[in-house]
Amino acid sequence: ERRIALCDFITRAFDKAIRDVVKGNRGTGHSGMIAIDRPGQEVLERTSVIIREEGIELRFVAGLPAAGRTILGNQAMEMLCMEVPALVQRSLIARNMDMAAMRRHVEVVEDNCFIRGMLPELGLVAFLADGSILPRRSGVDDRPMSKEEAIPFSSPPTLSVEIELPNAGKIKGMGIPKGVTLIVGGGYHGKSTLLSAIEKGVYPHIPEDGREFVATVPDAVKIRAEDGRRVEKVDISPFISNLPFGKDTRSFSTDNASGSTSQAANIIEAIEAGSKLFLIDEDTSATNFMIRDSRMQKLVAKENEPITPFIDRVRQLYNELGISTILVMGGSGDYFDVADTVIMMHNYLPEDVTEMAKDIAIRNPTGRKEEIVGPFPPLRKRIPLPESFDPRRGRKDVKINAKGWDTIVFGREVIDLSLVSQIVDDSQTKAIGDMIFHAVRKGYIDGRRSIPEILDLIEEEIREKGFDSVFFLPVGDRARPRRFEIAAAINRMRSLKVR
Repeated sequence: ERRIALCDFITRAFDKAIRDVVKGNRGTGHSGMIAIDRPGQEVLERTSVIIREEGIELRFVAGLPAAGRTILGNQAMEMLCMEVPALVQRSLIARNMDMAAMRRHVEVVEDNCFIRGMLPELGLVAFLADGSILPRRSGVDDRPMSKEEAIPFSSPPTLSVEIELPNAGKIKGMGIPKGVTLIVGGGYHGKSTLLSAIEKGVYPHIPEDGREFVATVPDAVKIRAEDGRRVEKVDISPFISNLPFGKDTRSFSTDNASGSTSQAANIIEAIEAGSKLFLIDEDTSATNFMIRDSRMQKLVAKENEPITPFIDRVRQLYNELGISTILVMGGSGDYFDVADTVIMMHNYLPEDVTEMAKDIAIRNPTGRKEEIVGPFPPLRKRIPLPESFDPRRGRKDVKINAKGWDTIVFGREVIDLSLVSQIVDDSQTKAIGDMIFHAVRKGYIDGRRSIPEILDLIEEEIREKGFDSVFFLPVGDRARPRRFEIAAAINRMRSLKVR
């Protein structure tokens, strides 16, 4: 993590130096442009800077100056012989750099990774340090809200945890334990802001981001309804069965999933990829998937209702599979019956109201009946077929490209990742397309291996040979995605066929 943090710092230093040194576009188009992969608030493993025993390799792009079809030789000379050396001096020569800022950058990332590594030992799935600034400036600006406007995070005493960090020393904050956790509270009191910070806590953040010491277990997956997505042979029978006309939900396929079937598929696919923590917000969930109250149970008999609501599976997921859930729930107190921890956001600060919620549940029974029968069924192995992954466009060469952070063009296929919320950088999206192609090219997708086995092989290769090894040619604008986002892209391919 120190190496990744240092590469990230150098990338940012080079990017800043470009703005200070380069005169801007010269000629037409992108002439005279110098650019490097620009990071956001998260610190990700990237291909922009590679540190090896023999030295440091920095990868950037330069648009050679031209006016139409006329080469601007003098400007090219100035660019390559003056500006590039100046950029190197500012971002790769230690005596010219802010070494204190570099050390802090590396140490903050190291401390964040240390917290994440400590979570299982502490019995936690997430940690948020006191003093953290969780709100962002806006929906399109991920920088922290100003300290004058934001209310610093402060843990309730009953959930307070102290951790000794390698660099920052002792810090205190709120630990969210394993199990089923509800985040409740009135509208606009910070419930979704808290969940969003936990969701992004799978990545380290830069100093002064406000979330430097927010950490979540690395296998956390945000789950939501996703109307219209394609589903290919997913066993959603733990949640949906007995569909009209005898449609098989043990191997469920559709080109246009409903809210409930898509959310069920998202859960099963996350389990398949290895997730041990689900993050769910009622605002982005299918209501009929989350709860069926006692009155509806009386009106619509169970034999006429194909959906087993999530409320009746959430404890089973933890007790039998070890999968925890953090759930934002502002509208249904029925979940008090199945929760281990209840956190209420009030005026943007958390309060531990677990005992109060349990007392309310005892004093005000809902009368609803649990609708599960038997244990959670084992997953059925899904094996993707190689012919599903054709990156060519007819007779043309391989065509793999990312359109922003939410779309991958894979041959004739357009993969929509707009609702996969834990992709934080379009460089991750570019890498996902390349990594799927790499799995095809290396024979990992061979018609015999399951999706988790394919993901394991990719991760093993990166561990042994480095992240750069999965790309056909050296590239400088790729950032490492998690296995869950690679799986999400595979599962959303409309060409996907599995056995």
